[in-house]
Amino acid sequence: MPILNRAHEMQAEVAAWRRHLHSHPELLFDVHQTAAFVEEKLKAFGCDEVVTGIGRTGVVGVIKGNRGEGETLGFRADMDALPIEEMTGKDYASTVKGKMHACGHDGHTAMLLGASQYLAETRNFAGTIVVIFQPAEEGGGGGDAMVKDGLMERFGIARVFGMHNMPTLPVGAFTIRPGAFFAATDEFRIRITGRGGHAAMPNMTIDPIVIGAQLVQALQTIASRNVDPVSSIVVSVTQFHAGTSHNIIPEEAAVEGTVRTLSTENRKIGEERIKTLAANIAAAHGATAEVMYRKGYPVMVNHEEETEIAAEGARRVVGENAVTTDCRALMGGEDFAYMMEARPGAMILIGNGDSASLHHPAYDFNDEIIPLGISYWASLAEANGKAA
Repeated sequence: MPILNRAHEMQAEVAAWRRHLHSHPELLFDVHQTAAFVEEKLKAFGCDEVVTGIGRTGVVGVIKGNRGEGETLGFRADMDALPIEEMTGKDYASTVKGKMHACGHDGHTAMLLGASQYLAETRNFAGTIVVIFQPAEEGGGGGDAMVKDGLMERFGIARVFGMHNMPTLPVGAFTIRPGAFFAATDEFRIRITGRGGHAAMPNMTIDPIVIGAQLVQALQTIASRNVDPVSSIVVSVTQFHAGTSHNIIPEEAAVEGTVRTLSTENRKIGEERIKTLAANIAAAHGATAEVMYRKGYPVMVNHEEETEIAAEGARRVVGENAVTTDCRALMGGEDFAYMMEARPGAMILIGNGDSASLHHPAYDFNDEIIPLGISYWASLAEANGKAA
């Protein structure tokens, strides 16, 4: 099946939904307006069941096909925005100061709504499609919350699929890879305690800034000297807090950052080396270091069979040459990982064209790709099982 004629017909309406959501961004689990909008649309489409409050503010719609028995597939979109001040200048720009849809979740939600409308109209598929609208992807773990709330068991989901837009990937292109695709996302905070004093008498102090500077440098050796060079780890120090005046050596300094890995082994190495380096570098200067390490999203791993199902679904829409299956792994995080720990599945990337990068204040979702996204979801649904 190529791009659906019905998807082209729906584009303007779905783009209007997307722009409405873009103008009214909400963060994390506080997506009450967005969830209400989704619920209203799903009920209007005639879904067989619409359930709210899964994972606190998640919304789920159930659509049954009329082609006989088949698996229950879950299709997931994320709903939350980011704490960023928008700089697009669009007439539908965010109306909420300090919040914007800078990752395209407005587009993901709108495309899945469009697909839901199409599937509820046609029902030309076997089995059941469960459309999943998830809160709190941007750091809140909404996917985990929905899984823990019984999402998979309650709706009998056998496989689960996700889709994310990708700037720089051309419009009309899809890309995917089997195995580790998005990284585990951990955070660390190291509090170094020395002995403060007068900056003119440093010999009377234990300077936590000097220790912190050495630690920042040493942390870079984790990637260059502790991990197999053909594997991947990112250790980034993103904050360094210390001091209050030019003539005071402070008592404490804090170093914070993130660790991104694509394997359980490297994740363990990263945590252990941060703790070891912090303790020993501080001790060498007579100071102490307290490490607070928080594990975030796990590695998002695409399952082999589901990766091919997703790729084939995209090929039916845009053709063989527009779909690649050797995409490089990405060091960004994605809490769809929790859903794929619960059920086999795959995440695919859809080209957003030449746009600003994700999480940039000038980013905007490309409404041209809406028919492609709707058609992709329809392609997966209509290939589900065989006619009775």
